[in-house]
Amino acid sequence: MFATPQDAEAAFYDAFVKRDLDAMMEVWSDDDDSYCVHPGGARVSGVERIRESWRRLFAGGQDLRFSLRDQQLIHTMMLAVHSVYEHISVAGQSRAQQPMIATNIYQRTERGWRMVAHHAAAAPASVRQEADTGPATKTLH
Repeated sequence: MFATPQDAEAAFYDAFVKRDLDAMMEVWSDDDDSYCVHPGGARVSGVERIRESWRRLFAGGQDLRFSLRDQQLIHTMMLAVHSVYEHISVAGQSRAQQPMIATNIYQRTERGWRMVAHHAAAAPASVRQEADTGPATKTLH
């Protein structure tokens, strides 16, 4: 159980870095109304389709690291919305990847805070140019 939306978010990025499908799905809600949009991809809805999308993504085998910047958080008693810039690096590559803008939505459930939506897309050029100028809010791994 995740006691806070921040706990769920930390577990989400930890599972992402480790390419751990079971840990990733522990973060997600069991609700079939949940959805995920990977960069450049279509919306995937429902637990089984979300699981399959992460399985395919993890099968790519890239060692990723995330630095989250410029977090904007909206929290209510039952819902939390986190908008973050994901600055991603790939192990063994010196060139930084294009930053992503991600929106992560968490809902309080009987099993603690769980992700109900993740939507990531490429950041505009202005964000890419500022990638190294802003302070990191939170770095995971």
